[in-house]
This record gives sequence, structure tokens and C-alpha cells, in this order.
Amino acid sequence: MRKVKVQEAVGMVLGHDLTRIVPGEFKGAAFKKGHIIQEEDIPLLLDTGNEYIFVLELKEDELHEDEAGMRIARAIAGPGIEFTPPEEGKVSMRAKWKGLLRIDASLLEEINSMGDIIVSTLHNYTPCERETTVAATRIIPLTIAEQKVKGVEYRCKRKKVVDITPYKIKRVGVVVTGSEVFHGRIKESFDETVGRKIKSYGATILAKDVVPDDPGEIAHSLRRLKDTGVEVLLTTGGLSIDPGDVTKEGVKRAGAKVISYGSPVLPGAMFLYALLDGIPLLGLPACVFYYKTTIFDLIFPRVLAGQQITRRDIIKIGHGGLCLGCEVCRFPICPFGKG
Repeated sequence: MRKVKVQEAVGMVLGHDLTRIVPGEFKGAAFKKGHIIQEEDIPLLLDTGNEYIFVLELKEDELHEDEAGMRIARAIAGPGIEFTPPEEGKVSMRAKWKGLLRIDASLLEEINSMGDIIVSTLHNYTPCERETTVAATRIIPLTIAEQKVKGVEYRCKRKKVVDITPYKIKRVGVVVTGSEVFHGRIKESFDETVGRKIKSYGATILAKDVVPDDPGEIAHSLRRLKDTGVEVLLTTGGLSIDPGDVTKEGVKRAGAKVISYGSPVLPGAMFLYALLDGIPLLGLPACVFYYKTTIFDLIFPRVLAGQQITRRDIIKIGHGGLCLGCEVCRFPICPFGKG
């Protein structure tokens, strides 16, 4: 470090914390180590008795933590990410729009293995509102060799660590199954439960049918709704092994290809996922009407973001697929569905 007169220190990096004391009111750091001295800082420096300060002298190939943090953030961030200004070296990344958080976990691990650089994120596939903080980065030392930051930039040329995929699918078709609902013996409550969640993602229920437990009626309704221009289909109920549950048969009769039936998620074990002429079809078990959070909350956002769901995708959710049924549900700020 080098001793410098404060008037000559503008643009230089402070090499130590500077304490400010206001008797009876305040005692703490007026400026912290690593702060870049600005012209407007000079009066306060003099007021606190600092005519001289020690400054860090960066070598030609070194970067200050603030500049390094911003360069790393720009390198790792994909579409839908905005930055906050560096704060004590940390740069936070936020969602620029509502959508699904995507994390390249292997690239994240690779960067965190480099040493002196850290990147922290939320879990992959977390549904995010606009301005949700999704990641943050910083370097561990106060300065770092520029070559190390260039290493991050090189690794992120073709792929990014973090991005927000907007919800692309907007038009939803719904087939509510159940003879007891069709005949009015119990109230049909889709709109108050699942329907409310659909709207929270910015999607619209374009059409909805209520049909009895008849595979032919279910198949006819699915085909009819498909022709109305919906982009995703939902069925509710009728997916257990009870003799009267025939929704799966109706889905097959409609001509849909069943990708997966049964999931390692609780609640949501009887979930069905299929494609009807390329349109995603989610068979929702009756648990969606009772539990606050189910497999619907794990799969539906990914479908809206345009992801092609595979059987392996559903199988992998088993790690973290047990909902704890907390009295106050804070999903997605919880471990459910995050292996």
C-alpha cells in the first residue's frame, strides 16, 4: 500500500477501513476497504481527520472487486437478467421479467471451482416474479488477476449460467371429469383452486368442459378443446385405480401419447403427462383441489415456459419431491421439487 494525500487519491482504491465517530450518535466505517475514492468524498475524509490515506495500487493485470463482479455478472447472465450496482464487491442479478429461472448447474459448478470467484443462485426452475433476486456474484479477495475473469468470460461465450425464460404459453383448455360433479352432486371448484393459479402465471382459461366419468365423453371433449386453439390441456380427477376412474382411458382414446403416468411426487403421485398432437396434456390428480402445493406447481410453469417435458424430467423430481405440508406455505421459497 502507498500513503497518498486525499486530494490526490481520487480514482484510487482505499486500502483500509476508515472510522467515523459522531459523539453519542454514530461509530462505524465512513469508508470501507476497497472503496474507490470520489471527488465528493474529500470533505468527509478531511472532516474525519484523514489528510492522508493508504491506497491499494492495482497492477496492470489486476481488477478491483467491483469491476470484476460486474464483468463476471455480465458474462454469466443470459436473457431476462438485470444487475444491481456493486455493493462491497457483490453484484446481484434480478429477473427482468416474469418467468422460469434456468440454471446451468454444471457450468455454475465449473466457475465456482476456479477459486477466488463465487456465484450463488436460486434453484433451477424456480418460478420468478419481475425483480426477484435470482443470483449474486463476487470475488473473494479485494483484487483479482484479470486473466481469471477472462476465464469466466471465455467459458460463458456459448452458454450462460442463469436466465429467465418468459412464460410463452397463454391459452389453456380444461376438462373437469367426475360424474358427481357433472350431475351437480358436488360443487365444481376448479376456478377457485387451480384456475386461480393459472391466472397468476398470466395464462387464460380459453375453454372448460365438465364431463362425466365416461372415456368417450372425455376423449370427445379433449379433441374439441384442442380445436379451439388452446396451447395446453388439463384434465382433473379420475386418475386413481378405482374402477370408476377412467380419465387415463379417455386421454388414450383422444389419440394422445402418454409420456408418463405416475410421478415420484407427493402430493401428485397419480399425475399423467401426455401429448395430444403436440399439445401438452396434464392429467391432474384430485389432490390439486386439496393441497396448497402439488406436482402441478412443479410442472405447469415449465410447460408454460415452452419446455418439452420428458419422463426422465418427472422421475428426477423425486429428489425433493416430498412436500412437507407446512402450515404456512411459502412455495417456491422451500425445498419442494428442488433436488
